[in-house]
Amino acid sequence: MLAPAALVMLAGAAIAKPTSNLITRDAEVANPRTCGSHVSAEAKQAALDHFEANRVERPAGLAKLAASVDVVFHIIYANETLEGGYVPEEQLVDQISVMNAAYTDFDLTFVLANTSYVQNEDWFLHVGPDESSQTEMKEALRVGDAATLNVYTVNFGLESNSGYGLLGYATFPSWYADAPQDDGVVMLYSSTPGGSTANYDEGQTLTHEAGHWVGLWHTFQDGCTGVGDEVDDTPPEGEPTYGCPTSKDTCSAAGVDPIHNYMDYGYDACMTEFTAGQAERAQAQLRTYRGLSL
Repeated sequence: MLAPAALVMLAGAAIAKPTSNLITRDAEVANPRTCGSHVSAEAKQAALDHFEANRVERPAGLAKLAASVDVVFHIIYANETLEGGYVPEEQLVDQISVMNAAYTDFDLTFVLANTSYVQNEDWFLHVGPDESSQTEMKEALRVGDAATLNVYTVNFGLESNSGYGLLGYATFPSWYADAPQDDGVVMLYSSTPGGSTANYDEGQTLTHEAGHWVGLWHTFQDGCTGVGDEVDDTPPEGEPTYGCPTSKDTCSAAGVDPIHNYMDYGYDACMTEFTAGQAERAQAQLRTYRGLSL
């Protein structure tokens, strides 16, 4: 665990390999959500096999416990303006509140442990899933252990960048052992509560990306076939949900699409729920890979 929250000012001073294969944007939805956290079928199967072989169960007879996760924000900025990436600390406090409201049923509490402000225009503009600047940034800044959530806010604004157009991307729990310095979430600076990104200004981008960090896949994983997101109570979904539809059913299997789920792609205002199965899966992932007693 880290020391209580402190504000650290740094001047410009980092390993990630999530794929940047983006789901095709729906032309009918303005500014659709995009997330860079996708896994190939082979990588998914390897993760499933490893999880089943190493799964840590809650000891028989032991009551369910609550756990906390220290969150460390690294605010990467070009200059001390909102447009330059200088996210006010009150937005970060609000962000933690949004996450805790979403994760109530996980018996998990996120704690704002530390915030660093790092002036580095190169990182702000150029960090993306496949960029060397991301490796440099994370190697310089990441702190804590497997149970510490490091969050980096950047711009994703250059068309030549592998992060162009993303709202965020994250690592999965099972990746930590092989690449601890890579662990964490990278997100668009203007998607925090009160940010300037239309439809994504209520803080649910980090709720979504933290979902990957605790071990959840997208609800549309594998589409209408295969084992999907490995959660029984999220109906199969043939494609991401964009915008804020009133209903959607893309698969013939029972159940309508989970259009309000945090692990789908809807607008922030329409993301309102996790399922009990997602909470159960995340708890098992956190016990197995992040050493939390849940």
